[in-house]
Amino acid sequence: MLPRLAALFTDETDRALFVARLAPVYPRLHTLLHTLYGTRADFAEQIAAICATAARGLAARPQPLRALDASRPPDWFAHQRMVGGMCYVDRYATNLAGLRECIPYFRELGLTYLHLMPLFRAPLGENDGGYAVSSFREVRPDLGTMAEFADIAAELRANGISPVLDFVLNHTADDHEWALRAKAGNPVYQDFYLTFPDRTLPDAYGATLREIFPEQAPGNFTFVPEMARWVWTTFHQYQWDLHYANPVVFDAMLGELLFLANQGVEVLRMDAVAFIWKEVGTSSENRPEAHLIIEALNLLACVAAPSLIFKSEAIVHPDEVVKYIGQECEISYNPLLMVLLWQAMAT
Repeated sequence: MLPRLAALFTDETDRALFVARLAPVYPRLHTLLHTLYGTRADFAEQIAAICATAARGLAARPQPLRALDASRPPDWFAHQRMVGGMCYVDRYATNLAGLRECIPYFRELGLTYLHLMPLFRAPLGENDGGYAVSSFREVRPDLGTMAEFADIAAELRANGISPVLDFVLNHTADDHEWALRAKAGNPVYQDFYLTFPDRTLPDAYGATLREIFPEQAPGNFTFVPEMARWVWTTFHQYQWDLHYANPVVFDAMLGELLFLANQGVEVLRMDAVAFIWKEVGTSSENRPEAHLIIEALNLLACVAAPSLIFKSEAIVHPDEVVKYIGQECEISYNPLLMVLLWQAMAT
């Protein structure tokens, strides 16, 4: 398969770089993806398509980020001088142009890591604070453009600050292009999400699920009249859960991930990782397959954008949190510690 993938490159240097990076990780990648999708008759085609997405991500990588990939040590994020900050762009600086003006102040503070809370295009009105993403490739119009973000990411990097964005990989907004095509009756895109013709499977799954927001968004499934189907909606009715048992979804989300990496994002906060794999008769949280998916995404990111790292957002028991650290995510929240620190200060 490597020769076929190498043929995707017109640049000989890129071709050699891709092969050199993919070859050592391919056995593990194949094992992960075969565990997830190996029973499919088209598995060979699917893994080839996934690797081709990584190849395209590498080919599109801007030169300054290639230089970062080549020079940055693997443990760069563990330096004792790392200082993190986070903000909503609109609340802190009105828009991206205003944020650019804050860079000298961020540098004065000693920041080396800046997490910009969700700035993607999202539905007007209810959007879960931006975590209902309408497009991973567009910035909210009132904040600026993706090109403007890429410019600011480069300026942050020049000032020693690593840009951080959320990657909402469990779900999209119900007005995402994929969801709109599903609503229009396209079966390919209906299979991008967990959709059901009746309540039989939702009721079977629901018997062992907890409600995340029982008062705001009771239940885990929403009926969508436009396609006369039920959709899995773990968090809110306007957030449709993606169907990661479909390798096409894995491939599509890999493409979105690498697009963001090529805009200059150096850390992706992997949102709601605990929920991405569903299984009847379980809580559908922290399933073994969820770990395989994150590890596979990390391996592919190491091929196309090796200076990128993942941060897990698993709001679960510490025994489960630690399982996402290592081969899957380089860093993680420690939610119980975070809560206890705030409680200690408040009391």
